[in-house]
Order: sequence, then structure tokens, then C-alpha cells
Amino acid sequence: MKLSIALATYNEEENIADCLESVKNLADEIVIVDGLSTDKTVDIARKYEAKVIEVPNDPQFHANKQLAIEKCKGDWILQLDADERVSEELKDEIKTALVKENNEFAAYYLPRRNWFLTQFLQKGGVYPDYVIRLFRNGKGNFKHYDIIDNGITTSNVHAQISIDGKIGYLTKDLIHYGDKSIDRYFTRFNRYTSLEAENLHKLGFKANFGQFLNYVFYKPVYWFFKRFLRHRGYIDGFTGFTFALFSSLHYPVIYIKLWEMRKNR
Repeated sequence: MKLSIALATYNEEENIADCLESVKNLADEIVIVDGLSTDKTVDIARKYEAKVIEVPNDPQFHANKQLAIEKCKGDWILQLDADERVSEELKDEIKTALVKENNEFAAYYLPRRNWFLTQFLQKGGVYPDYVIRLFRNGKGNFKHYDIIDNGITTSNVHAQISIDGKIGYLTKDLIHYGDKSIDRYFTRFNRYTSLEAENLHKLGFKANFGQFLNYVFYKPVYWFFKRFLRHRGYIDGFTGFTFALFSSLHYPVIYIKLWEMRKNR
């Protein structure tokens, strides 16, 4: 069975080499859709003999991920982000899954271990963070959107890939260095909250007093205690507290961005 690696990138020169290094001796081809990076991402990728397709960077990043998937020729596809690494244990487990006879699965969930600022998080509802990343070619895509009754289409910025068929589970970790610094965290934070505000604007979200209370008070308080107490984020110490706090702040920031958007337009 041939395995393709599919990535979408934009200015990932700090991550791309380690990501591609982690799939050496595993991939039969590497397909990267790059959103016209202004750094050395493409140059580094080509050193690993990756097939690079350069297109404009789509704010809804799943469009470029979908294009990468469509360009893959392998029997199976492993879809990665540039800040992810395939552990040696996971690499061996993937190889075993690909040669399994009479394999009933169209895809697999991989347990993802997330690094946040100073350590890997153990709790807070983010480990094991199961993500669908390994799937048969033709059985998975990002072409699923939330269709609203009035014909408005929005994209889920955290959407997982949609699979046609039965999904199994692997047991070894996919390593995710998404937030190695507070600066990188807030870069991602800013992008996600802007996309969510834009989606709410498209849907005609009413920024009234009730929603003000919901987004500025109820949702952040609920989300903080869910992560920190219910999911035992306190086990990760101050890092767990910081993660729960920042996660809860998504909601008031989305509301404020939406309010600003309405005023400016």
C-alpha cells in the first residue's frame, strides 16, 4: 500500500523541516499546498522532495487542505499540519495498519498530544485529543460545511475531515507543537476568533444584551470551569490554569470583534 502525506502550509519555516523529518521512511509521496508563503517554507519542503503546489492563502484553511488531499496518489493519506510530528511508535503502528489484511476501516483516529507553552497537557479535555488523520484515498474530505436555512454557508474553523466508512483507533501519539510560545498562541487565537466572528456576522447574529451576557459572562465562566475543574486541568498546574483561562476568553473576543465589525460596516 502506498502512503501519501498531505499538508497545507503558510509561513511554516520553523516547523516544516521537523514535520517532514518525522515521516521519513514512511511516506511514498509528500504533497504540500502552500498559500504563497513569504518565508523559506517552500525551499525547505522541496529539499524533502515534496510536491509543492502554490496557491493564494485561503482564510478558511481547510480549502487548501482539501486541495492537497485531491492531489495525492497513494492508497492511503496521512493528513498533517506543519506543527505536528509523527512519533516513531506511531510510525510503526501506521505501517502495521497499512499492511493489515482484510482491513475493514476506511480511516483511523490518532491520539494527539498537545504542547502548550511549557509542557504537554495531560488533562483539561485535550488529551487524548483524537483527530482523524489517516484514511483511504477517496474516503475522506473537508467538503462539509454548515448550511443554514436561508442559504448562507459558513465553514467550521475546527472541522475534522469527513469520512465515508468505518473508523478505527490507533494508540500511539501524534505530537502537536501548536503553541510553543505565547506569541504563536495569540497569532492562532486572533485568526480563529476573527473567522468565528465573520461566520456569526454572515448568519445575522444579533449582538443584543442577552448575547452580550452569554458571550462575555456565561460562556467564558462555563468553559473555564469545564476545562479546569470538570476535565481536571488543575493537574497541569499553572500551565493548565493558563490554558483554561485563554480558552474561555475566545468568547468575549469573538463578541467584541463582531460588534466592531458591525460598527465598521
